[in-house]
Amino acid sequence: MDNLPILSILTWTPSVAAVLILLLPRLITSPEAARANAARWIALIATLVVLVLAIWMTVAFDETNPAYQFVERADWYGMIQYHLGIDGISVLLILLTAFLMPLCILASWTSVQKRVVEYMAAFMILQTLMIGVFCALDIVLFYVFFEAGLIPMYLIIGIWGGKNRVYAAYKFFLYTLLGSLFLLIAVAWMAVTAKTTSIPDLQAFEFTKHAQTWLWLAFFASFAVKMPMWPVHTWLPDAHVEAPTAGSVILAGVLLKMGGYGFLRFSLPMFPDASNMFAPLVFLLSGIAIVYTSLVAFRQTDIKKLIAYSSVAHMGFVTMGIFSGNEQGVQGALFQMLSHGVISGALFLCVGVIYDRMHTREIAQYGGLVNRMPIYAAVFMLFTMGNVGLPGTSGFVGEILTMQGAFIVDPVTAMVAASGVILSAAYMLTLYRKVIFGTIVNPALNDITDMNAREILIFVPLIAAALYLGFQPNIIFDQTATSAVALVDAFHANFK
Repeated sequence: MDNLPILSILTWTPSVAAVLILLLPRLITSPEAARANAARWIALIATLVVLVLAIWMTVAFDETNPAYQFVERADWYGMIQYHLGIDGISVLLILLTAFLMPLCILASWTSVQKRVVEYMAAFMILQTLMIGVFCALDIVLFYVFFEAGLIPMYLIIGIWGGKNRVYAAYKFFLYTLLGSLFLLIAVAWMAVTAKTTSIPDLQAFEFTKHAQTWLWLAFFASFAVKMPMWPVHTWLPDAHVEAPTAGSVILAGVLLKMGGYGFLRFSLPMFPDASNMFAPLVFLLSGIAIVYTSLVAFRQTDIKKLIAYSSVAHMGFVTMGIFSGNEQGVQGALFQMLSHGVISGALFLCVGVIYDRMHTREIAQYGGLVNRMPIYAAVFMLFTMGNVGLPGTSGFVGEILTMQGAFIVDPVTAMVAASGVILSAAYMLTLYRKVIFGTIVNPALNDITDMNAREILIFVPLIAAALYLGFQPNIIFDQTATSAVALVDAFHANFK
């Protein structure tokens, strides 16, 4: 098992499944329902295999070693190499991706009825590209995975989304692509200057302060859009509203984390002087994002759009923690990314449950659901509490640590962020009250049914994760501590 190319298997298993799914029209000529059902089962089995492999990899990972592990390297083209490896920063993001994907397939089991073969294939390809981002140790390979992930998500929104899906898909694609054009220029310049595309070698290469400034801005342009940070966040609410439920889960749960991962993998270790210089700017944008998008969330009438703005606010805690440049902030940011992946994914799944029954996301169309859907009301309450950072849920740990890290560097920003926690509680509890409590005024709700066995099965692992991480956060910190400390030490040691 020691010589097993586990990262390649993890990365490419979903693509093999995608090929099998796309061959189904040739293998099963009729009826179409049989092809659709086969596509669902192939996708589910493939994602479960990836999850088992990701769990095995996480258990086998040496948490005391800050170096890259499970390294695979092969010549590709010129100086570019097929170079994979993971550390404490990336291992749990891969596990998060593997954890969410089977739930997304189950969530799409009955809600997606058209072009099921293509839908499942798109998700399989998307999983390959997401895992590839977190595994890549060659900067060109990283860029390929990072940008190619736009394509399947663009198709998922544009084909299986809501009535304004084409507009939302184009907006998502153009925003993220435009930001990444600067990243491409920076990657090419770095490769020519350092004469290497190896990420570990580039982390050790000393760029001049002047070069760091421009490179940091180029990387920031891409990662800020991906997270997204204020004011380049406007594509996200539209994308979430129009995306199918599983698309929103992956968009919030994994794709947004690529921006934070990029800051940790590139900005801090490669451009320490520029990161230190621009930290006040990041703090300012993070503080605005936390407060402004929380206030905007108050005014939303669409449940999905409200949760989307909440995601922008929570990503503000992540950027604030990362650029605090200390262990508390970095550890808090990593934990917040993982926690947000679980909680926001669960909230979008909660929206999907009632949307599948009522085909509306308008808050005004609901009310009194506790009378008809008590199980759903309890599940929704748990993740509402997690989203507002209730102690005992995973949402509390990341927020308190990022604020602690920021307070060491900039107490004012930390206090502004703390006000965002209060605002988050206000708009989420207001949403919960309007949807769940009160009397049923919409006659259509009289016939609504509670969660079925498949839906309960989807939420059980999410509930377990949110509570276990809330009560036992050290299971995450034990994995990330060594790499986070090494990153922070290197960041401070490299100031010129």
